Amino acid sequence: MKIGIRIPPCAPVPEIADFAREVERAGFDQAWFPDSQLLWRDVFATAAAAAAATSSITLGTAVTNVVTRHPSVVAGAARTVAELAPGRFVLGVGVGNSSVVPAGLAPSTRAGLRAGVEMIRRLLSGVDGGPGVARMRDPVPVPVHIAASGPRNLRLAGEIGDGAILLSGVAAEPLTAALAQVAAAGRGAVPVTVSAFCRVTDSVARDARELKPVCLSIASNGGGSFLARAGTDVRVPATLPEVHPDLLHAESWEDAVRASEPFVDDDAAEAFARRFCLYGTAEEIAARLADLRGRGVAAVLLQHVGSYDLPRQLAGDFATRVLPLLRVKGAQPVQ
Repeated sequence: MKIGIRIPPCAPVPEIADFAREVERAGFDQAWFPDSQLLWRDVFATAAAAAAATSSITLGTAVTNVVTRHPSVVAGAARTVAELAPGRFVLGVGVGNSSVVPAGLAPSTRAGLRAGVEMIRRLLSGVDGGPGVARMRDPVPVPVHIAASGPRNLRLAGEIGDGAILLSGVAAEPLTAALAQVAAAGRGAVPVTVSAFCRVTDSVARDARELKPVCLSIASNGGGSFLARAGTDVRVPATLPEVHPDLLHAESWEDAVRASEPFVDDDAAEAFARRFCLYGTAEEIAARLADLRGRGVAAVLLQHVGSYDLPRQLAGDFATRVLPLLRVKGAQPVQ
């Protein structure tokens, strides 16, 4: 199982490239960059700089979309980064969130995502992009992974994706259901990457507080019953707290935590941390990863809370405390 880490392009590009090099040297297999043109540096320019600064780590978008970028533009950008990082670039595509909504646009429909991915794959394979769309000069094959959480998009990922990126965390029951949806397409083994917030800590009860904005955001977007089934009860207010630009990407994470506390109590946050996230001691996290590997998960994408600082603490703690345990237990990611 491969271990990746999410790196928001929240700092000058040379600093991001240097950090990608540090992550590679620390033993991570993958570095994933999110796409949001109003929050961060351009994802493809950042990935290109990281490609030049590294030599072995896999680089990916987690994720771009086909709303703010035309599929042909996505294909051209992916081809360019893939030339800089031969065999180690993955194009993650989803319906769009923090890049789409702040621009006054609607996320992709399932049909729109399907059509966009199909055009991208056609262009990258060297044929015309469809009716009225020309061929791309000098195409480079790039694997396309589809991010999904709902059952229909999970099935779409299994049907047309080279891989799936699951956004529902590591809780056993929803993960099992999600894996089944991906497999329902009947195409055989589609590599699955599971995204999860992670913190190496000796006190989950203390540190789970920082996840309260995540819980409230999920519940307010229709995931309240999903959380409740796993023991995380969230009281969704009629009007969400005013946090700029939104709860998941708050400029002040501490302000977002305080604003969420009336609706997410400490027990709910701790339940979320323990069930959906990789919060715990190094030994506990290593055990959870071994379980994920046994379930057939191909890769894990680690996230820290917040959007405007690099995950230095997460990367350092995981590299020095968890990765050695994985090596000892024979669970070192397969290259």
